[in-house]
Amino acid sequence: MTDELHPADLHPSDLPSDENAYDFARIEARWAPVWDELQPFTVDESDSKPRKYVLDMFPYPSGDLHMGHAEVYALGDVVARYWRQQGFSVLHPIGWDSFGLPAENAAIKRGADPREWTYANIAQQRASMQRYATSFDWSRVLHTSDPEYYRWNQWLFLRMYEKGLAYRKASWVNWCPNDQTVLANEQVVDGACERCGAIAEKKKLTQWYFKITDYADRLLDDLNQLEGSWPSKVLTMQRNWIGRSTGADVDFVIEGHHSPVTVFTTRPDTLFGATFMVVAPDSDLAAELASGSTPEVRMAFQAYLEEVQKKTEIDRQDTTREKTGVFLDRWAINPVNGERIPVWAADYVLADYGHGAIMAVPAHDQRDLDFAIAHGLPVKVVVDTNAPVTGAIPVITPEMLEAGEVPPLDPVATGQALVGDGRMINSGPLDGLSKQNAITRAIELLEERGTGRASKTYRLRDWLISRQRYWGTPIPIMYDENGTEIPVPVDALPVLLPDAEGIDMKPKGTSPLGGVASFVETTTPDGRPARRDTDTMDTFVDSSWYFLRFLNPNDDTQAFDPAKAEQWAPVDQYVGGVEHAILHLLYARFITKVLFDLGYVSFTEPFSALLNQGMVILDGAKMSKSKGNLVYFTEELDQYGVDAVRLTMAFAGPPEDDIDWRDVSVTGSQKFLARAWRLSGEVTSPVDADPALGDQALRRVTHKFLAEVPPLIESFKFNVAVARTMELVNAIRKAVDTGPGAGDPAVREAVETVAIALSLFAPYTAEDMWDRLGRRDAAAGRDGLVAFAGWRKADPLLLVEDSVTAIVQVDGKVRDKLEVSPTIGAEELEALARASAAVQRALGDKQIATVIVRAPRVVNIATVR
Repeated sequence: MTDELHPADLHPSDLPSDENAYDFARIEARWAPVWDELQPFTVDESDSKPRKYVLDMFPYPSGDLHMGHAEVYALGDVVARYWRQQGFSVLHPIGWDSFGLPAENAAIKRGADPREWTYANIAQQRASMQRYATSFDWSRVLHTSDPEYYRWNQWLFLRMYEKGLAYRKASWVNWCPNDQTVLANEQVVDGACERCGAIAEKKKLTQWYFKITDYADRLLDDLNQLEGSWPSKVLTMQRNWIGRSTGADVDFVIEGHHSPVTVFTTRPDTLFGATFMVVAPDSDLAAELASGSTPEVRMAFQAYLEEVQKKTEIDRQDTTREKTGVFLDRWAINPVNGERIPVWAADYVLADYGHGAIMAVPAHDQRDLDFAIAHGLPVKVVVDTNAPVTGAIPVITPEMLEAGEVPPLDPVATGQALVGDGRMINSGPLDGLSKQNAITRAIELLEERGTGRASKTYRLRDWLISRQRYWGTPIPIMYDENGTEIPVPVDALPVLLPDAEGIDMKPKGTSPLGGVASFVETTTPDGRPARRDTDTMDTFVDSSWYFLRFLNPNDDTQAFDPAKAEQWAPVDQYVGGVEHAILHLLYARFITKVLFDLGYVSFTEPFSALLNQGMVILDGAKMSKSKGNLVYFTEELDQYGVDAVRLTMAFAGPPEDDIDWRDVSVTGSQKFLARAWRLSGEVTSPVDADPALGDQALRRVTHKFLAEVPPLIESFKFNVAVARTMELVNAIRKAVDTGPGAGDPAVREAVETVAIALSLFAPYTAEDMWDRLGRRDAAAGRDGLVAFAGWRKADPLLLVEDSVTAIVQVDGKVRDKLEVSPTIGAEELEALARASAAVQRALGDKQIATVIVRAPRVVNIATVR
């Protein structure tokens, strides 16, 4: 078989069934209390073994675990258990991302404290996780809603505030009218709130931001470090979200305005073709320009602004919609040619892109052209897209244009902007230059005149962290009677959430904390009256650094120990869903770089390797209560057992693919486990039997397995590793039934190898097999468990094949299989193939056209047709 084996090629249900004596419930009941008592996966910090940090994205406690959790924790556990078997000390912690709006909404619905709902769900999920036998270090559990955790969120905020990376400003924000709270740009999906689906609105509020844009270049450039260890899809999504553009900042003087207006453009070469300026209607600049104009313009602008505020950014960026706008009766001066150009406000320009204003070059930008045509504005061609960008510029005659030998340079007539490369025309000192040379020369001209400079801009916006809700981390800022911001002293942290009793949490556009006088009213460090900030932090702050808190979660003196970060971090393997490709991962990368700059860590990326798992679906669709296509996690465990569910998750296919639960066979997995388990009770050779005295053919199969499985696990081909385990079980069964028998030492070696392999996928069954084989030493504590048995090394001598199977094909069909020496030459192999009776029958009187030999594996004979 190849490494690309598909599960359909070897399904568990195809294997003979013998599960009569296999009782998964009994086995689970036997080993769960043993593990609970031993706590075998608690890390010993004094251990001298090499270290691995494996982390699964921690869950939100919204009820019991679901099938998506079953997949991610099964796959992450394969990785953690594998590295333990390879002799590593593995840190594999778990906690709960327990702040957030669902708890608050549940509290409103039930009239209860969100703490009650949250911690009851945590208790339920924890019990399910322990039943699921995930190899977590339960001594390191954390909850982000505990004061012991969010105290350090506040500490992080204050450090960023000191560094100038946390700031407050009034701006237009995304607003969810249903949840009555602010949404970060990343939390608006297709114009709607990602959580509840309500259409997002724009609202002007004074909010707290983290200055992630200061790190835009590093966040983008450092993605190169992750090539090959992060999915390329995730890297692309992050690059696109950061969205770096290079070009120039150009200063336009606006008549009657107090200072020049800076416009960013990626095409400064087209400045001579700028025939009007557009400002975002919801920008401060538009309001300033309108306020200095006539009463009629002010009224028209205000009416237009009100209409714009009803639209989503998705609507505004739709290239197919009508281009609307209002002339502000103001004029700007083009800095390269001195021409007066009109200034408009139009909704296709966004306030948070660049500087909230653009120079419009309608001949060479489709949106600008559509707007110009709609409002009768001039169009000036400055790039001859018919001219080659290299070589001599050909002369284009009127006759050539009339004959249609070259496209016309008339965007107004065609309705299509000229967006291709070419040579500059109608551009004074830039005429005749190619695009790139013209961009360089245009920037030089701007810098010489003091009217512009080379610049970059980004799609990425600063991280809006303010939320108008109760169940989150309070922002550690107070305001004196003059409104001056005063940070809460570090030794006064945490700023505690008040008790929820009596607090009205119903959405009303302001934070529920604002109505709690005992929380709001405080004093400054020098004793003056003050009021606390009443917003709470975005919960993505909680998850941006939690991987570091796991290093010492019970330390009340520091957020994390830098010395332990040196020992364990960054995370070696992170496992979780691709839905976090932008938000969580980008923020964690940002905070890590901030902590690096502050001197707390020596690395700049939090997660060295990333594994994304697909979704578990049913009948081709995402599981949903409303659709009635839900599979319940606990019901699957009750019916089939933990190990069968875990094995099915691993065997279903590549981890990144979705698993349709209708298409898999948990029953088949159960039958296979029963068959493997039965073998452990049939072995009769003593524990200390020398496998070297056993059957060599079976030993070769076993040691080939030992050599092949590690690279499969390390490349996340878990399904192929399971298939290899099934093949080994088949080989053992054959050896027991028709070969050397159950007493052969090679059989013991092979069954023990199966038990160790199954400890990655089916820990209950593996532990019971290990015990039945007489391998568990109860006095050895955790070291007596199969999880710490160690992956055995393959004997190189047993990997040398005595013979291989050569496939002989005639016209694409397999006609014979020959057992040959691995060192056979091409000529000898071809001669054997031609001599084969089966091949001769297939050839008959046909004439051979070609023979392709790939010794020692394939002979392909093609006949004349």
